Amino acid sequence: MRIRSLLAAVLALCLAFVTTACSGDSEAVQRAGSNVTYDDIRNTGKANDCPTIADSARGSIPLTVGGQYELRDLCMHPLQVYAKEEPTNRRQVAEFVEGKILTRFTSSLDEVYGDLTVTEEGLQFKEKGGIDFQPITVLVPGGEEFPFTFSSKSLDATAEGAAITTSTDFEGKYRTPSYRTSNFIDPKGRALTTGVQYAQGLVALGGDDEQLEKDNNKRYIDGVGTMSLSITKVDPETGEFAGVFSAIQPSDSDMGGREVVDIKISGELYGRLETL
Repeated sequence: MRIRSLLAAVLALCLAFVTTACSGDSEAVQRAGSNVTYDDIRNTGKANDCPTIADSARGSIPLTVGGQYELRDLCMHPLQVYAKEEPTNRRQVAEFVEGKILTRFTSSLDEVYGDLTVTEEGLQFKEKGGIDFQPITVLVPGGEEFPFTFSSKSLDATAEGAAITTSTDFEGKYRTPSYRTSNFIDPKGRALTTGVQYAQGLVALGGDDEQLEKDNNKRYIDGVGTMSLSITKVDPETGEFAGVFSAIQPSDSDMGGREVVDIKISGELYGRLETL
């Protein structure tokens, strides 16, 4: 009887081990927010992560020409950021240099949504709203910092085909808002709508120094970026999809006071298709 009890205990332990090992993948793709409390994610950076779907999700979602669809819950999590620096040697060309994101846990776009139109020519996505911008600062190896507003505002992207598949690639342009707002006051008290206009005493309007004129006369300047959304995983049952994104946009100009450089952002993508 003791041997039977011992064998039963060993079998139970083995079954528990096998169940835990097999459930490793399901835990990896668990949706954020399911059985997760505020204390579980506070100060961990998990809130900045995008949801994931299983790597085995290789299906497709057929669409109907003229049907009404929306892409919802779009999430873009930047993983790598590059700044395009001019070379010191004239014989070299400008190239992107990878930098370090200084912004803590607040770099992802989330809950982005918009209309998806299906035509004979292909798919067209027009962004309408969501948490669609994040101010980010990146530090390059040379020590220079580049602030910019990572955005998907007014994204107008197109893709070929009449379905959401693992080879669907959306490409289009979007608007990048200014990193500074009109009420921001610089260290010398200058701003666009508040503060003072000139901080160097009696300076003639416009001045003889172009750089001085740029710093004194603040301007609200929007930029234009180009974004690519590459879908690599599709779950037809839930309408979810995932993949990677890549974007190139200008850095902030400090309201016209500094030269802009191209910023390249790449990272993870998640979204969901909804039929209206």
